[in-house]
Amino acid sequence: MASAALTFSLSRFIEDVRAIVPVAGRACHVEQLPDGRTTLVFRVIEGGRRGDVSVAGPRTRALFKNATGIARAVILQFKPGWSAPLLGVAANELRDRIVPLEDIWGRSGGDLYLELLAARSLPEVIDRLSHAIALRAHHTSEPASARLARRAVHLLEGDEVRVESVAERLGVTARHLRRAFTESVGIGPKEFARTVRLQRAVRMAATSRDWVRIAVDAGYYDQAHLIADFRELVGLTPGAFLKRAVDRGVRFGSGEAEVDLRDTTERLGIACQHPT
Repeated sequence: MASAALTFSLSRFIEDVRAIVPVAGRACHVEQLPDGRTTLVFRVIEGGRRGDVSVAGPRTRALFKNATGIARAVILQFKPGWSAPLLGVAANELRDRIVPLEDIWGRSGGDLYLELLAARSLPEVIDRLSHAIALRAHHTSEPASARLARRAVHLLEGDEVRVESVAERLGVTARHLRRAFTESVGIGPKEFARTVRLQRAVRMAATSRDWVRIAVDAGYYDQAHLIADFRELVGLTPGAFLKRAVDRGVRFGSGEAEVDLRDTTERLGIACQHPT
């Protein structure tokens, strides 16, 4: 497959790549807020002797945990609506689950794990993951339901907040949109809209503590609506959530360091989160 074609394919399907190397002897802090995304995770544990490759489906509630024994991890985040055709399983079957890739891809998933474990560097891991996804993309057809779901995602992450209005703008019924969205993204459009508001509020809270203003700008009815969503989706009040982040000291947890993959990901046409 030509290099240009590979870059184009990956930039279509993957929106973020992140590599994490925990500080030796410290736990890796895992924090995942609901965001309607499916991720592919490769972990190396026990000093590089073994590891695993798994798929983490979209979450409906926040996940907080400490993982020990991890030498490094690479996380690829699919754009909403692309995980189902590439993985070969409806996104809602992965909701709130972490599933070994081998259970989904069969032998090819196990073969990929061995290739990744044998890789000598993080850029090589990214290259091998990229080629595996590009090969799947080459043999993948794009269902109409996935295209519809991605258009709905664009509207919901833009300026549209009502699912009924999104369906009307796309020329379908709300029921049809809900079915396509659930199959392709993994959660319903109303649940996805809630994650959009939550993520907006979290980003705004990084520079402001005016919760009344944050609630309005993030798309909530009022501050009480924001607090109720935080309690249900995160399990904490907004204030408790921010205090927890401050106590941890850094964005991805005290025992964790992100690796700069700028050269690799820019070459592949993928966005990448870098250390701050």
